[in-house]
Amino acid sequence: MGGAIILWVVFFMVAVSVALQQIWWINYSLINQKETYLSLFTLVTVWFLGMIDDYMNIKWIGKAKWLSAKFKMLWLLLFATLWALWFYYKLDAGTLAIPLMEQGLSIGIWFIPLFIFTIVAFSNSVNITDGLDGLAWGLLLFTYGIYTYITFDQELFLLSALCASIVWALVAFLWFNVKPAKFYMWDVWSLSLGANLGIMAMLTDTLFILVIIGLLFILNITSVVIQLTSKKLRKWKKVFRIAPFHHHLEAIGWKEEEIVFRFWLIGLLLSIFGIIMYILQK
Repeated sequence: MGGAIILWVVFFMVAVSVALQQIWWINYSLINQKETYLSLFTLVTVWFLGMIDDYMNIKWIGKAKWLSAKFKMLWLLLFATLWALWFYYKLDAGTLAIPLMEQGLSIGIWFIPLFIFTIVAFSNSVNITDGLDGLAWGLLLFTYGIYTYITFDQELFLLSALCASIVWALVAFLWFNVKPAKFYMWDVWSLSLGANLGIMAMLTDTLFILVIIGLLFILNITSVVIQLTSKKLRKWKKVFRIAPFHHHLEAIGWKEEEIVFRFWLIGLLLSIFGIIMYILQK
């Protein structure tokens, strides 16, 4: 229920903002069509997918005791495709901002498959990285901290406030998630937080920045792809002792604390570099 609690906390803050708007006549709440609808819808939709999967796992429902990988992939693909079409046809999205380039890169219709790939890839990569106590959530703390700044800089103040709510929820969760973890996230929150990162990147036109600050997530999911491809093409021969990569490091003798703290350190450096690239991109 750790992942569920975080969502409840975030949506409690959203509900408080709505109540304050009604009672004290504040101009805006955290429910805003221009800024936060897409992010909130992403969190709820993908969170629901993870909740079903985790519930089946806990209750031992079904033959596999959880949703099949194919079903989860189809759900994510359908969700990502709908929003990709919305971005391309309704919001006229079709270019990508690139650091150190004055003009964005126009990719036209290729924006749709790129959008879909980004959402699915980051949703699964965060989920895969959630394998050691505190590992994924320390890295998520950095990435959402960066997007709190980016959205504020782009004057998306309500979206920035939503990101800040997620950051502080992650801080509270991480307090109890470091080794030995007392709470766990599982699919219920890792999938939705990862998918929302992709949405944030597309909303703010910072996909290349997300690649920089989320490089460790990308490394982990790439290691899984390499491992599976090697097994299929090389008669079960492995590239890594075990995938994803952080478990490979465990297998060769690294302690869990060493992996987590070093990944955090690399994640912090990547976040700093990402901010520099964002400033140069503007």
